[in-house]
Amino acid sequence: MKKSLITRWTRLTIAGVLTCAAVGVYAKSADHPDTPESEMRYKGAPVPKELQASKDVMTPGAPPLTEAEFAKAKQIYFERCAGCHGVLRKGATGKPLTPDVTLPKGTDYLKVFIDYGSPAGMPNWGTSGDFTPEEVELMAKYLQHEPPVPPEFGMEEMKATWKLLVPPEKRPTKKQNNYNVENIFSVTLRDSGQIALIDGDTKEIINIVDTGYAVHISRFSTSGRYLFVIGRDARINMIDLWMKQPDNVAELKIGLEARSVETSKYKGYEDKYAIGGSYWPPQYVIMDGATLEPLKIVSTRGYTVDTQEYHPEPRVAAIVASHEHPEFIVNVKETGKILMVNYEDIDNLKVTTIGAARFLHDGGWDSTHRYFLTAANKSNKVAVIDSKEDTLTALVDVTEIPHPGRGANLKDPKYGPVWVTSALGNENITAIATDPKRHKDHAWKVVRTLKGQGGGSLFVKTHPKSSNLWVDTPLNPDAKVSQSVAVFDVKNFDKGFEVLPIAEWAGIKGEGPKRVVQPEYNKAGDEVWFSVWSGKDEESAIVIVDDKTRKLKKVIKDKRLVTPTGKFNVYNTMNDIY
Repeated sequence: MKKSLITRWTRLTIAGVLTCAAVGVYAKSADHPDTPESEMRYKGAPVPKELQASKDVMTPGAPPLTEAEFAKAKQIYFERCAGCHGVLRKGATGKPLTPDVTLPKGTDYLKVFIDYGSPAGMPNWGTSGDFTPEEVELMAKYLQHEPPVPPEFGMEEMKATWKLLVPPEKRPTKKQNNYNVENIFSVTLRDSGQIALIDGDTKEIINIVDTGYAVHISRFSTSGRYLFVIGRDARINMIDLWMKQPDNVAELKIGLEARSVETSKYKGYEDKYAIGGSYWPPQYVIMDGATLEPLKIVSTRGYTVDTQEYHPEPRVAAIVASHEHPEFIVNVKETGKILMVNYEDIDNLKVTTIGAARFLHDGGWDSTHRYFLTAANKSNKVAVIDSKEDTLTALVDVTEIPHPGRGANLKDPKYGPVWVTSALGNENITAIATDPKRHKDHAWKVVRTLKGQGGGSLFVKTHPKSSNLWVDTPLNPDAKVSQSVAVFDVKNFDKGFEVLPIAEWAGIKGEGPKRVVQPEYNKAGDEVWFSVWSGKDEESAIVIVDDKTRKLKKVIKDKRLVTPTGKFNVYNTMNDIY
């Protein structure tokens, strides 16, 4: 996009006025020298088409738009912007973009904001080429109208989507296949709306199962028999791994956009319930663990933990199942509250609310499965929850935008048991001590900060039987970094890290970003699996590395492996081993 120096200077001057007044101090350059590229690349995920069925309002005083223009802008917003700014534009990890903010600034101001982005994480949609000049102007006009309100999704709507494909009484009474079920991997095929079930022993694809769009996570029942996956379109699929060819036995949509699903684990309640949390509407749903029949819907709308302001769209992020009580632990992103949902009596639900920090995201257990550590990403904190006492143990300051996945547990040679997270915003890998008994002086403090390859990390991984810590960097702008992985020796961190060229080992032909993402161990803990993630129409692969030798062991290629991302081993996931 060519611009004259005069035009560029004018727009940059406008940008400074706009953003200081409306949405904070932003960049004076399209290059954003103060912003990590990884943060700018961390864009909201596409939102499902059902959100298009919203109530549209043409706002008096806003620039006129035709119905076709409004529909196009709404689609762009839901697909590109809602993940950060929220469906209702009230602000989430991104700033509020409601008409009281946008209308007084006008179209020219907003065009600069959209064109050049901000050092707070707003991508430079125009100068990057993601938006055409016409789309930049269209979005600047659209943002001055009242946000469209998508429909709610209650029990009637849910039950209309519920499909009991194979009732429990018609399912196998014993395993009908010869697979080592505990070593099966569920692999997200992001852009095809499917998962691949891969035999961890033979490395062969067992089945490709149709699911919701862009499955976010896979979770397994306590028995290990059932696999639950949830797509970003809020569709939950329940897959029976005992069938001759494992496949869907039930499905349900719990809303219009979602990220999380989990099953009950406490003794006496194994496999009894499932729970799903949605982004829109902001709510969680408790389901029958054998059929996915929706039983209870609970809204998460409420007040923020810090300013005590009402938030109409506090989305449900991570959900984990407690080992200490019959409870689900539910992260409510925008309000910064963690809910301890007791499922002993779902008709008279008891919920303990713990105030933590805003923008709660993902997290995992410490090695004892008592303490839940979870990132409050834009607050740059990790909250520590004592699941036995149902209390907040600590809020630990960490560096920019922690993104742990479920984190990694290891024994530090100096500080004992620690839980590790990487970050989107910088190269830091942060270790938090987790032993309040034998290492009391260090517990719940950052005891070690390692330097990795760079920012843009999404996942760290280790295993109790391993002496390696693996760190991916798929969102780093440097291809050499995003296509490789760093590995540390946990017995000698002073050695630094070794870089393994995972994408090169994959031997993928043709173009494609070849991003290396989410290391995952097999059951034995002697193999690490990586996704080499390219575009929908490009070749991708799974690369398997010998954990002890750090040498290539196997490459899995198949035309059905479309955009593989997350991988979840049955045994490790059901036992919270990471």
